[in-house]
Amino acid sequence: MSAPSKEANIQISGMTCAACATRIEKGLSKMDGVEQASVNLALEKSAVHYDPEKLSEADIEKKIEALGYGVVKQKAEFNITGMTCAACATRIEKGLNKMDGVGTASVNLALEKATIEFNPSEVSIGDLIAKVEKLGYGAHQKQDETEQVDYREQHIQSQQRKFIASLILSLPLLWTMFAHFSFTSFMYVPDILMNPWVQMALATPVQFIIGKQFYVGAYKSLRNGGANMDVLVAMGTSAAYFYSLYQAIVTAGTGHAPHLYFETSAVLITLIVLGKLFEARAKGRSSEAIKKLMGLQAKTATVLRDGTEREIPLDEVIVGDTILVKPGEKIPVDGEMLEGNTAVDESMLSGESLPVDKQTGDALFGSTINKNGFIKMVATKVGRDTALAQIIKVVEDAQGSKAPIQRLADKISGIFVPIVVGIAVLTFLVWYFFVQPGEFTPALEVLIAVLVIACPCALGLATPTSIMAGSGRAAEFGILFKGGEHLESTQEIDTVVVDKTGTVTHGKPVLTDVRVAEGQDEERFLSLIGAAEKQSEHPLAEAIVNGIREKGIDLGNVQFFEAVPGHGVTATVSGQGVIIGTRRLMQEYGIDVQSVLPEMEQLERQGKTAMIAGINGQYAGMVAVADTIKETSVEAVRRLKDMGITVIMMTGDNERTAQTIGNEVGVDAVIAEVLPEGKAKEVEKLQQQGKKVAMVGDGINDAPALATANVGMAIGTGTDVAMEAADITLIRGDLNSIADAIVMSRKTMRNIKQNLFWAFAYNSLGIPIAAAGLLAPWVAGAAMAFSSVSVVLNALRLQRVKLSK
Repeated sequence: MSAPSKEANIQISGMTCAACATRIEKGLSKMDGVEQASVNLALEKSAVHYDPEKLSEADIEKKIEALGYGVVKQKAEFNITGMTCAACATRIEKGLNKMDGVGTASVNLALEKATIEFNPSEVSIGDLIAKVEKLGYGAHQKQDETEQVDYREQHIQSQQRKFIASLILSLPLLWTMFAHFSFTSFMYVPDILMNPWVQMALATPVQFIIGKQFYVGAYKSLRNGGANMDVLVAMGTSAAYFYSLYQAIVTAGTGHAPHLYFETSAVLITLIVLGKLFEARAKGRSSEAIKKLMGLQAKTATVLRDGTEREIPLDEVIVGDTILVKPGEKIPVDGEMLEGNTAVDESMLSGESLPVDKQTGDALFGSTINKNGFIKMVATKVGRDTALAQIIKVVEDAQGSKAPIQRLADKISGIFVPIVVGIAVLTFLVWYFFVQPGEFTPALEVLIAVLVIACPCALGLATPTSIMAGSGRAAEFGILFKGGEHLESTQEIDTVVVDKTGTVTHGKPVLTDVRVAEGQDEERFLSLIGAAEKQSEHPLAEAIVNGIREKGIDLGNVQFFEAVPGHGVTATVSGQGVIIGTRRLMQEYGIDVQSVLPEMEQLERQGKTAMIAGINGQYAGMVAVADTIKETSVEAVRRLKDMGITVIMMTGDNERTAQTIGNEVGVDAVIAEVLPEGKAKEVEKLQQQGKKVAMVGDGINDAPALATANVGMAIGTGTDVAMEAADITLIRGDLNSIADAIVMSRKTMRNIKQNLFWAFAYNSLGIPIAAAGLLAPWVAGAAMAFSSVSVVLNALRLQRVKLSK
């Protein structure tokens, strides 16, 4: 039996356009053992599914580097305790090097130090410490020597420095260029700037030092049998630079003024570097959602180890640690309450504004806020296993995945550069031989303009930036798309099927009605009923007891209790004989209830479960419980219907109860008395009618239907199985999130289409204009830079989309 596939998430540096991403994808896909490879240009990240029996993550990283790109790693140092000899150091080294995500690990016995290079997307500091401790040693991170470089910020600063240097060197050349126009002939230009060798001295550092990145990128691209944006830039600027150099040499000492284009190459590189700077900054903003989610995490935790309190970095917390949390502090990791009583603000997970009361044994979630009590907890999930980390992972996966519409853009980008080079060469030949025969200068200008205006940067950024911004914004409202394909397919939904229990309703019965017989005292009645039901483990009994307690009524003392399965309970409370249950139970004990049966049936028609109570052999009253409708369900159904979507409620409940709730909520149709295994078949029936179906549920029994539907949406308050089967998780448990998810999908797809239109428009309009000689090369450079920036800025508009809170 083959081992299950693994996924490697690798941060890549050095990509410049969609052609780079496509090349890496193709290169990785050709590797034996790689099942699927996806590269996201905007996130600069690759997700690779591979067979661990055929290759390792290190092999994948080597392939990326062989293709001419860099792999971003993080380095950390640890103090190691417990080593006694070289064998200990070797054992730790081997153990660490076998971990997924670890590049290299070296252990120094004399210094008692470990230096580890690792991929933070795959493995955390806590995982590394846990591994060392599992091997029987101790590890503590050396905080002051941890190398945590923000490579994206580093790249922005590098581009900034290059742009400033390039601008300083290019401005004098730009000055001479403007002075050539007839309408600017009045401008004073120092003679020294008109000297060809001075112009060359200014242009050379721009061309070969600041522009080195384009030559390196072009070389790597061509070496691997492809062509990217760097090839176009390198060709265009080199043509201008070397032609100018040739002119300067052949006219030296002749007295003729040479036709120089040093300013063209220098200004082009300056503008392209400026465009790259804007692009890098915009990319950083488009992953703002991830930063916000990560910002919710606590930075440290106070742990109790060996009877001593220690404040340690969050990464060093391990499963089983006892953690102390003071009032007002963030709960650092997922865990279970050991001691104390408190209320916890879980709004960042559930969207519920009211704090949740917590007692010993209750579950706690990392990054939620401990409001008012000192508590002691045990860590059960740390690092990448916590609820917040899982949410971040879903958002990252969605931002890194590709929508089907993007694959079209990628294919076009892959063949675009060679076609453009062909068009540019053909245009040059047409100008040189036919338009202005023998005139090299105008033909060269047209060649450069075509090469530069056609750079496919905007095309490569059009889709991923919109997906990043759209899925990130949705996550801020508790809507987690598992991938770009789901973000795209959700817009097509025309039918929404919602499960009743826990989705339309709260999924938890509550006491709704109390009817007492004439002459009975309601408080006494409830005291006796509540005491009897308290002994029962039935969910309906729990609802009755909770409802009575909320009224502030003390429960009586129980001397005897017996449960009658399927019928009710009998008990002796404070010396009184109490019976609660069905009509049949009352008949068995000779209690006459004929006169109250119409009232009971009326409650049942309202979707409630009614129970009759007798005290000392006489009818005493009736209580009813029901699973109440969520406050937002009616409004959410109305919103969906206003959007032209058919809403169907599906449930295993009886027809009468289902219809009652369906009518109250306002759904278009009700499918009742459906067994768990039948839910998927009902979804299939709707699909066979040509409908695009979204299934919304929260329980294990909904999982098959969620998987069958065109789009499965799991209510985040439900089970892990349901969320695993679904394409979208709605964390807040509010049906308004369904409408919000569809709205976000529609807006994102509209945004992608706008981006693709403008990206194609720039190239489609720009190339003919440049080929006609109507576009100066430097204007082409500015237009190319502006096209990338405008596409990214348009995508960022999605971060301002308003959804329901």
